[in-house]
Amino acid sequence: MSRFAYFLFALVLMACKPDPEEKCIIAPEVKMELSFSSLEDSIPIIHTKQDLVNFFSHHVALRDVFFGRKNYPSDSVFINKLFRRFVHPSFDTLLMETKKVFSDGQSLKEEFRTAFANMKYYYPEFKAPRVETVITGLESDLFVSDTLVIVGLDYYLGKKAKYRPNMYEYMLRRYERNFIVPSMLLLYGIDGKYNHVNLSDRTVLAEMIAYGKAYYFARHMLPCSPDSVFIGYTVKEIEGAKVNQDMIWKRLVDDEALFSTSQQMKQRFIAERPKTYEVGNECPGRIGTWVGWQIVNEYMRQNPAMTLPELMKVTEAQKIFKGSKYSVKLNQ
Repeated sequence: MSRFAYFLFALVLMACKPDPEEKCIIAPEVKMELSFSSLEDSIPIIHTKQDLVNFFSHHVALRDVFFGRKNYPSDSVFINKLFRRFVHPSFDTLLMETKKVFSDGQSLKEEFRTAFANMKYYYPEFKAPRVETVITGLESDLFVSDTLVIVGLDYYLGKKAKYRPNMYEYMLRRYERNFIVPSMLLLYGIDGKYNHVNLSDRTVLAEMIAYGKAYYFARHMLPCSPDSVFIGYTVKEIEGAKVNQDMIWKRLVDDEALFSTSQQMKQRFIAERPKTYEVGNECPGRIGTWVGWQIVNEYMRQNPAMTLPELMKVTEAQKIFKGSKYSVKLNQ
C-alpha cells in the first residue's frame, strides 16, 4: 500500500469530522436586493410552438447562450427541436425531480444572496447580476456574466436523479445542489476582472497561484461552506492531501514542474484528471491547484493586514510563493 493510500485509509474514521481550519469567514452583513427567476415553472405552460417562441422572445440570453440558437441552421429547426424536448414526458420527470431537490428555490436564492452580499462588502462597486434558473434536458449547466447568471438545475439533481450528465463519476461529484453557487464564485474568482495575473508568466506555478487565488476568493464569498464544495474533492481526499503535503510538494520539485511551461506538466498537475498518479493512486487530480490554494492561504497568514482585493491584485506568482514561506514550512 502506498503512503498516500495508507493515510487515506487511516483517515476514513475522521471523514465526517469538521476541519478545525475550515472556519467561517463572516463579512459584516450587507443588504442585497436580488432578481431571481425560476423559469422552470414556465415550462409546463408551453403547449404550442408559438408559446415557446414567446417564451424565448422574453429570455433572449437564455435562448442564445444557454440553448445555443446559433448552433442551429434556422429558427424553425431550433424551435421544432426544443418544442419536442419540452413536451416529451421525460421533461415532466425532470421537472418533478427538480422540485424535489430545489423545492421553491428559496434556499438556493438565499445562498446566492449571501454570496453577492459578501461580494458587495469586499467590492462596494459590485452590482448583483440577475439570476435565472431553468431545466434544459441536460443541455447546459451554468452561465455567468456581470449581469446575468443562468443555472440549468437538472444538471445538479445529484446521485438519485433518473437522468444525469454524461461525464466521469469523479466529475459528477461537482454536480450536486450545494456546488452551484461555489461554481459560480469560482468563475468570478478566476476572471481577470478580479484575479489580476501576469499573462506573460506561463509557468505551472503561475497557474497554481491563479487557481489558489480563485479558491481563496470564492471561499470568502460563501462563508461557512466546506473546502470540498470549492475544490470538488471528497473529505477523505482533502484530509489525505493535507497529511501528505510534503510528499506532493516533493513530486512537484522532483519533476521540476513549478517553473515549467510544458503542457505535459500542466496536464499532470493542473488539468482535469481522476487522479494524480505520479504522486499516488489515491491522490486526486488537479492537485497543483489545491497546492496553489494552500500557498495563497499561507501567504495571507504571513500578511494579516492584506485585504482580499489587495491579494487579488498581486500579479506576480513568485511574490506570493516566496512570501508564503510554504516550502520552508514543509521542511520544518
